[in-house]
This record gives sequence, structure tokens and C-alpha cells, in this order.
Amino acid sequence: MKKITSNSVSLAGEFAVLSQLILHGYDANMTLGHTKNVDILVSDPKSHKMYQLEVKTNYKNRNKVANSKIFGKIVNEWIMHKKHGEVKISNLFYCFVNINKSTHQFKFYIIPNKVVAKYVRDEHKFWLRANKNHKANPMRQLRIGTAEAHYKIPTPKQERYENNWKLNI
Repeated sequence: MKKITSNSVSLAGEFAVLSQLILHGYDANMTLGHTKNVDILVSDPKSHKMYQLEVKTNYKNRNKVANSKIFGKIVNEWIMHKKHGEVKISNLFYCFVNINKSTHQFKFYIIPNKVVAKYVRDEHKFWLRANKNHKANPMRQLRIGTAEAHYKIPTPKQERYENNWKLNI
């Protein structure tokens, strides 16, 4: 089998999220690139609320908690951009998807935009302060932490956001 491209990984994540949303009772449609920075439009037929979802997918084996010298224990991480720290959309959620390379099993972390934006801003400031050799750049990371660990900046926790299909803020 040939190497899986990053575009294929992204599409696999988006379709997996779409199927989960439908199984959880939402009406959901992929934007197919027609809505800037939004992958899936979601409506809740019970509450009549509308949501926007941006899907970020990685494809790696992550079977245990990793330890970062700067950020502590992390369950997983995704590459982000400076713009993600500047977005102010109240009904926007990010769904971070990990596809395990060995088993092709999916893990989903659904996090409100305000949590993601704050973390992305704080994470970069902390990263710059942690080492004077670090240079400011537009790349950022979103890390998922664990409930038992203590962090120097507020960090989204696995226990709070994994399978947050109710779209709890």
C-alpha cells in the first residue's frame, strides 16, 4: 500500500467527525472548502443551535502519555497557526482527531474556540519565555493534557474534552 498523504489523513478525520456527529443526533454537513476556516456546519435539531467545526487530524502512534520538558505530560498534540489564537467566534469548536497509525483507531477531542484560542496564545508566550533561543514565528501547537498533571498554563484535559459530542463549553 502506498504512503497515506496528509490530504487523505485530513479527509479521513473530517469524515470520521461527520459520521460521529450524525450518530449523536446532529444535522451536519461538510463545507468542502466553501466556508473559510470551517470544515463542518452543525445544527442541533433539539436546541436549534448552530455550530461551526474545524477539524485538525494527526496520524501517529500515541499509545501512552508523553513528557515534554517545557509543557509536562501530554496525551497528544496538533500543529496550529498564530491565526487560531486570534479567532473570536462563540459557536466555533475544534475537533482534534488522532488516527492511530498501527490500529487506525480514532480519538476525538472537541474543544470550544475560546479555550483553543487562549491556549494557543499562552502556549506560544510560554514557549518563547522558556528559552531565549526560541524565535517568534507563526507556528503554534495545541496539546492535550491529563487531569492528574499540573501545568504552568491552563491546558485542555483529555478527561474534559475527549468525546465531547454534546459540544459543552
